[in-house]
Amino acid sequence: MKKAINPSNIAIALNYDGKRAPKITAKGQGLVAEQIIETAKEHNVPLHTDVALVKVLSKMSLGDEIPRELYLAVAEVIAFVYLLSGKQSGDK
Repeated sequence: MKKAINPSNIAIALNYDGKRAPKITAKGQGLVAEQIIETAKEHNVPLHTDVALVKVLSKMSLGDEIPRELYLAVAEVIAFVYLLSGKQSGDK
């Protein structure tokens, strides 16, 4: 029997350059997830929790661009990050 993974123990990092679809730049579970989260905090990268999105993204590979079907969900996360950081879509 396959053990279910608790999504709260998974972390996914995305990079969005404003030109192409966001890419998965880091992912992991357990200790690796904790390290991803700690690194994000150290660099003042906003964190967002979306259990359903994490479940889908965790099945993808590092470097993958998110598929078209996830654009809306990921756009909501990007908008959340921009709101927290005071950035606008054209800012670097």
